[in-house]
Amino acid sequence: MPSIVRHLRADLERRDPHWPAQLAALVSVLLYLTLPEKLTVGPVWLVPALEALLLVALVLATLGEEVPGSQARQRLAVALVGVLAVATLVALGLLAHFVVEGGRAGHGLVEAAVVLWGTIVLVFALVYWELDSGGPLAREHSQLTGPKDFLFTQQTDEGRELAPEWQPSFVDYLYLSLTNSTAYSPTDTMPLSPRAKMTMGAQSIASLITVGLLIARAVASLS
Repeated sequence: MPSIVRHLRADLERRDPHWPAQLAALVSVLLYLTLPEKLTVGPVWLVPALEALLLVALVLATLGEEVPGSQARQRLAVALVGVLAVATLVALGLLAHFVVEGGRAGHGLVEAAVVLWGTIVLVFALVYWELDSGGPLAREHSQLTGPKDFLFTQQTDEGRELAPEWQPSFVDYLYLSLTNSTAYSPTDTMPLSPRAKMTMGAQSIASLITVGLLIARAVASLS
């Protein structure tokens, strides 16, 4: 127990601590549990159980002594984010299918669409956090950092004058995801790599579909 507390304290003292991203992943799992059964793959508990197992394994791997060089942590993180993203997009596809085929998705359509929109914001924030410059572990060690996938305002010439030692944290990627889900385009953070542009495009389309389903439901209710 003292060892776990010590590692948690060290994680909190990092420039980019991992616990906010792990909390976002946990919230995404809980949100998925609230979806109607017709929007889930297999039994309602199946996908959340898999996500929960990956999340627990990821937390334990992050607490390890050799975190900076841990390949296991990176694989677990990619697997968890991949499962979260696929499950969310499949649920969105099923919701769109019910609306197109039957004009309605049963009771709770509005609630399900709102849950999916919020989940999209959280999941794509995790995607950006793991994608940029090779992931959080690589960003903590300059010798491992890859090419930048995003350019934040603080990384420009003007931004460096105000914050010369600034590095992005999970909150910055969460804000990026939120603005991309509302503006459907870059705001103050620009995608640099093709994979970053394609990922932001996919999120914009998913968010636009979700909002479109909400509008369609509202119009159907009025008519």
